[in-house]
Formats: sequence, structure tokens, C-alpha cells
Amino acid sequence: MASPFSVDDVPVPEVTGSDVLIQVRACGVVPNLKNVAYNYPEWFPFLPLPPLPSTYGLDPAGEIAAVGPDVLSLSPGQRVYVNPARSCGSCFKCRSGDQVACASFTFAGYFGFGPGSRQVFERYPSGGFAEYMVAPATSLVVLPEEVSFEEASRFGYLGTSYAALRRGQAGPDTTVLINGATGTLGVGATLLALAMGVPKILAVARNEALLEELRALDPRRIVTHSNNAGPCTEWAREQTEGHGPDVMIEALGPGAPPEATLDAMLSVSRGGKIVTIGGMDCKIPIDPIWIMCSQISYLGSAWFSTAQGEDMARMAKAGTLDLGRLTHLRFSLSQVNEALESAQHRDHGGFTNIVVMP
Repeated sequence: MASPFSVDDVPVPEVTGSDVLIQVRACGVVPNLKNVAYNYPEWFPFLPLPPLPSTYGLDPAGEIAAVGPDVLSLSPGQRVYVNPARSCGSCFKCRSGDQVACASFTFAGYFGFGPGSRQVFERYPSGGFAEYMVAPATSLVVLPEEVSFEEASRFGYLGTSYAALRRGQAGPDTTVLINGATGTLGVGATLLALAMGVPKILAVARNEALLEELRALDPRRIVTHSNNAGPCTEWAREQTEGHGPDVMIEALGPGAPPEATLDAMLSVSRGGKIVTIGGMDCKIPIDPIWIMCSQISYLGSAWFSTAQGEDMARMAKAGTLDLGRLTHLRFSLSQVNEALESAQHRDHGGFTNIVVMP
């Protein structure tokens, strides 16, 4: 059996070059983190974990404590969110500005996507379950006063949903179906679709009480369907004058039934886009003839850029992105194991934000 997380005393790291030292004020607890730390070595050995002993924590927010000598536009005291995305920084993909496509793409404090991640972990070994951490200046999203540290610690999931909506070209001229709408990614996708001006959002999940709470965010624009009432396919078409939604965000997580994904996929309109972000891990039969004849785009979206994080900060400052709907459960650093356990049992679904505050 894997050992629980423990808290150790280590020196405060020093910054060099274009790196920044962050005093962490809050770090979001990813519901899948316990699964990653304890099971990924066996289940997904091709996804490297940081070498032990390591500091986990995916979504930190805090204040700049010090900057490296090559940092010109950031200064101590600024409030920031730290995008944990790291890459090699020198390959063709990185030089082209497509960091997520780097073969060494890595989540600091979480896991990597390829063998090159081991070198990235050596350069940036620390996640956000710490009092201090070092991060590249290019990873920082400057926070307005309207965004609390707790709200910023949700930016990882919010950004994942935002990037997916952007990939699907969601906006005022589209109808969006969010499958798994009451989960962490689904609630974020709903809040962001509202902020992006989507006129009609089809929220699909099982929990009827949470669906009603989701609909209450904007009853004029959100309609809901519980899978307890049957497949969503025909319902989604009825809600869209028979055409089907233009964009589907697949936000169901590991262990979800593949039938729920297929039902939602089959509702999508001709020329529509399906963007998967939830990590549903069951194999699904996809008919290539249907994809071809219906001109369906099936897309994966793994993360978001720091620039997109800045977008979200500006939307929150303007009030179009309402983060006040989240409920924060706060834990100290010494309570990190309790926080991990709490993330497995969220009675309030994706509205709950589990936060470790060093």
C-alpha cells in the first residue's frame, strides 16, 4: 500500500535567469491526484511521475517573492497564478509557440507525457503543496484583485475547459452540449461558455439536484438533461431544432460508462466538433463513415496556454466569468491527506473547490 503524503522541511529555492520565486497562498487539489500518485506507475508507466521525494500540487496561486536577474516585467508582491505547464523550451514545437505539443510536455507537481519529462522535472521539481516554489516567468498569470487565491487555484480546470471551448470554436453563434456538466470540468465549461456568450448550453449529467443548480446560473441559456431519464441523443436534437449541438465538450472522467459518451456524440450536428477533456478511459466504437459523411471533428484538448489564463483573469475582472459560484473547502499543508480524501467525496460536485493553503 502506498504511503500517505508527508510534510518535510527543505531550503527555500533560489531563483536564477528568467525564473520567479512564488510564495504559495493556495493550491487546488485535483480530484485525480490521488489516483495519479498511487496508480499511474502501474496503469500508465509511459506517463512519468516526478522522482521521489517530490512536491506535488498542480494549481498554485500566490505572490511573487523574488525574480531572477533576467525578469524585466514582473516584480515582488504581484499576485499570480502559476500555470504548471512545462516543456523543453527548445524544440521546433516550443519555438513555434505550441508548448502543449512538445514531446517533453509536463505538468509540474503532477505527471509528464513522455520520456523527456524526466529532464523537465529535474529543472522544475516543485508543485504547489509548498510554501515556496520556482517557476518560469512565462508561466505566470497576473491576477486582478477581483480574483481570490482560492479562485485562482481552480484555473487549471477552468483553463482546460476554456481551451476546449476555444478549440471547438464556441461562441455566440453556437450551441454547446457539455457532457458530465456537474463535474469539475463541466461546471467550469458551463461558467466559461456563459462568459463567452454561448446562447444555449445543453448540460448533461446524472445528478438532478446539481443539474438544477447549474441551470439556475442562467435559466434563459441553460437547459439540462439527466441520464437517469435515458439517453440524451434525441433530447439534444429537440433542443436544437433537430440539428444537434454545434459543439460537444466531453467532460466525463475515468470510469464513466462509454454509452453516455456515445449518446452525446451521436447528437452532434453535421459539421460539428467533439472535444474530449475528461479522461474517460473506456474504449468507444467510432464509426469512421459517420465521421466522414457528417464532417464531424473529433478533437483532444489536454491543457491551456498562459495567454488563455490571462483571458480568464480579464473575464473575471470584467465580471463575465463568475467565480463566486464556487464553494471553497480549505485545508492547511499539514492536512494534505485529508484534502486528497475530501476530493474523492465532493457532495457539491464541480461547484466544490478543494484548496490547500500553506
